[in-house]
Amino acid sequence: MSERKLFAHSRGSAGVRHSLEDHLRGSAALAGRFGEVFGCGELAAYLALIHDVGKGTCVWQDRLLAVEREGGGKVGVMHKHAGTLLADRYTKLPFGAVVFGHHGGMPDMEQLKDELARAMAGGDEAQRVAEAIRAVEAVVPEIHPDPWPALPTWLGAPSGQGRLGLDLLVRMLFSCVVDADFLDTAAHFGGGAVRLREPVDVAALVERYEARRAKMLADRDPSPVDALRQEVYEQACVAASAQPGMYVLHVPTGGAKTMAAGAFALRHAAANGMRRVILAVPFISITEQNAAIYRQLLDPDSPRPEEAVVLEHHSAVDLDSEERLKGLTPTQQDELQARAHTARLAAENWDAPFVVTTTVRLFESLFSHKPSQMRRLHRLAGSVIVLDEVQALPDRLLTPILSALRGLVDHFGVTVVLASATQPSFWRLPVWEGLERRNIVDDPSRLFEALRRVDYEWRAGDDVSLGSIAAEAAEYEQVLTVVNTTKDAAHFHRYLDEHVAQAAEVLHLSTRMTAGHRREAIAEIKKLLSDGQPVQVVSTSLIEAGVDLDFPRVYRAWAPAESMQQAAGRCNRDGRLHRGAVVIFQPSDGKQPRSKTYEAALNASGTYFGPGRSAPDDLEAFERYYPERYAFQQGTPDSGLGAEIEDLRRSLDFPKVDRSFQMIEDELSAPVVVIRWETDREAIETAIARLRDPARPCGPEVLRSLQPHTASLPRGEVEAALRSGLATPITGDLLLWEGGYHPQRGLDPDAPEDRSAFNL
Repeated sequence: MSERKLFAHSRGSAGVRHSLEDHLRGSAALAGRFGEVFGCGELAAYLALIHDVGKGTCVWQDRLLAVEREGGGKVGVMHKHAGTLLADRYTKLPFGAVVFGHHGGMPDMEQLKDELARAMAGGDEAQRVAEAIRAVEAVVPEIHPDPWPALPTWLGAPSGQGRLGLDLLVRMLFSCVVDADFLDTAAHFGGGAVRLREPVDVAALVERYEARRAKMLADRDPSPVDALRQEVYEQACVAASAQPGMYVLHVPTGGAKTMAAGAFALRHAAANGMRRVILAVPFISITEQNAAIYRQLLDPDSPRPEEAVVLEHHSAVDLDSEERLKGLTPTQQDELQARAHTARLAAENWDAPFVVTTTVRLFESLFSHKPSQMRRLHRLAGSVIVLDEVQALPDRLLTPILSALRGLVDHFGVTVVLASATQPSFWRLPVWEGLERRNIVDDPSRLFEALRRVDYEWRAGDDVSLGSIAAEAAEYEQVLTVVNTTKDAAHFHRYLDEHVAQAAEVLHLSTRMTAGHRREAIAEIKKLLSDGQPVQVVSTSLIEAGVDLDFPRVYRAWAPAESMQQAAGRCNRDGRLHRGAVVIFQPSDGKQPRSKTYEAALNASGTYFGPGRSAPDDLEAFERYYPERYAFQQGTPDSGLGAEIEDLRRSLDFPKVDRSFQMIEDELSAPVVVIRWETDREAIETAIARLRDPARPCGPEVLRSLQPHTASLPRGEVEAALRSGLATPITGDLLLWEGGYHPQRGLDPDAPEDRSAFNL
């Protein structure tokens, strides 16, 4: 066996097989480069060097050649135990999870111990493990390192907070290894070199940002609040020179937070030798808006794709989804599984200087145990992470989120910026006890008073309904109404259609529309407002966090206090009126999201805000509101808010952490690709064909190309859609929609579907 040429992969586009030695060394070089950023380059390189040692057996090599002759497919021979044994021998047992999980996902410690026992003397894998190690050590002797790879000195105690640090370290190392594995494999099948960007000159980006911002401001109409916005910007620039840590950017809506956050992040990165900025926002609509702004400020003129500074990544696709969608036939399930490995190569790994993504992508990557989700995780090290609209983080997961953020700041060279007009009281929670808070803006209360631009009105009672509010709103020329569910948005849109004069546009925004459709609608709204034309808009909460719109009158269905204030931020935003009008209404027929967090937020809001109580822009009331909201969800100060996930992290139970950490509760929606226009059909179908083809690995640009054509369908409707043929699976949990699509409401929840009357 030692004289036999060993291979890692079948023939690629260049017609040659991938030698196992080249793959192990190539992956190790990449992983080491990634791990160096957080001081673990040697350890990351070693784990990558041994990850595929198990492919050295005769049975694996024979099966690879057989599969190649048969036209492709899975080798189907276990190859994880040899590397796992080496990881345990030369590092520590938990790092064996990196090797054992590099295809299917990291195991828990009990499973890892059981699998390790199979690899040891007397185990059913022991003979193949010994054979593989003998074969590979002949060509890669470094699989037996001397000295052993060093562990970071901060790892500390094996219990308590030390175990949380170990959990985070294993995750980061796993990310290094699987990204290196994916990149080296994709380069082989693509017939070219590994594609990695060289570090950019962040100081040069700061200069470009300043010059383009100045031009952008010169080209726009002046606003009465420009002086205050400039003050916020200047304070952010001054604060950026300080050391890495946990920062707070507390600025009222309309205070140009987006500009200030970008300036702080870039200047801070330049001052501290940091590698990238990652901006995470709660809604896809904001990623699109903010990415467009930052591209104007940072991307080179007419860049080639590989030179673009700003990467927009908000794919809602779970490429590692193992749960079979109900409604699939056994044949469809088999086909979906066959596509999985190839599709994972399309996962985005955030190799860009400025990434705009969603908080769902960020934190589900952090707490996943699957390769395609976690391959980007190592990019967080040495970065500035801006959490925009941080109030939208789910309460039920706050403890693990805040714990992980603290770990990133303490051990991985990260700065975190919490940006919001409605800053939560995170420092009141035990998980951040003793953590230094660094304020970017000196006196937020003065700014809030200076930027108070609206008066609040209240509507409640049995006679208040979606229909009555629609009739009232229709009496005004330019109105935004925000409701709590996609169904309420669709109903309200119908009511407006009945009441509004034909000359006025009646527009709709919700996640049931594709990303491109929402972008078009927002652009149309902005133009109508700018031109002074009549326009009525109904939206779900996606519009109220960061979407830059300015209405003279806003209606907001009763909601948690931060949502009411955020909706008010779309009213008289530029201060051109003496006062705008914000009407808070409680419709008797309106719906609310069903969750304990939402109920707790509503209860706490009712205590402090409303008629005869505080307005939603009262900062002192907010300081009392958040602790009470948290207390509603906690049995004791150390319980609730996801504290049970911390226990799972301490026990290194990676699969259970993944299952327990769901940013979108109960997986409420599925991503659906929609072909709205025939002119888009060919490009969309080509991208789908690439994702479905297990023999053609593709890069992240394929999923990225589908983002504008993707809407969300509630999980409760997915099964029926698959069963009736209204949707078909693509890969992971991504679906292709074959049914009707309303030109304004998108996947209309009340439109009857008829297979004989498609409106594509």
